Amino acid sequence: MTDQTAPMAAGADAPQAQFTVEKIYVKDVSFEAPNAPQIFQEQGQPQLTMNLNQKVAQLSDTMFEVVLGITLTCTLGDKTVYLVEVEQAGIFGLAGFDQRALDVMLGTHCPNVLFPYVRQSISELITTGGFPPFYLQPINFDGLYAEGLRRRAEQASQQGSIAMAEGGNA
Repeated sequence: MTDQTAPMAAGADAPQAQFTVEKIYVKDVSFEAPNAPQIFQEQGQPQLTMNLNQKVAQLSDTMFEVVLGITLTCTLGDKTVYLVEVEQAGIFGLAGFDQRALDVMLGTHCPNVLFPYVRQSISELITTGGFPPFYLQPINFDGLYAEGLRRRAEQASQQGSIAMAEGGNA
């Protein structure tokens, strides 16, 4: 019995981190096939370009809206075959996290929760638009987050070097 109560007593002082998914919803969606129906007769290898973005808004002390936006453009030569834009959003409850852990949760875990929904929406829009099925490949949000941290650190060190150089000239 002592073994069971000791860990609880040690953890009683630290706030327990809590993560909840409150709501998942489509914030914005658009599908365009500007060159249909003529594009269905075109031959060639289509090119796909994907843009990914993420926005975070704090709604209260513990509630955050995370929006995962994906724009997929398919071109054939100089013609747009289709353009799909989906903003998949979620409201997440995050309590008891330190600032660094909160940043990681918002930058990696929340987009991972939203991704299957945005992937399904994109696939359905393309198929409904009369085009062959397209399945968005998994995205490594942990890797993207790490790359973003690396870039921020690099920019901060460059700004620090510029400030030191300017300070030395004064």
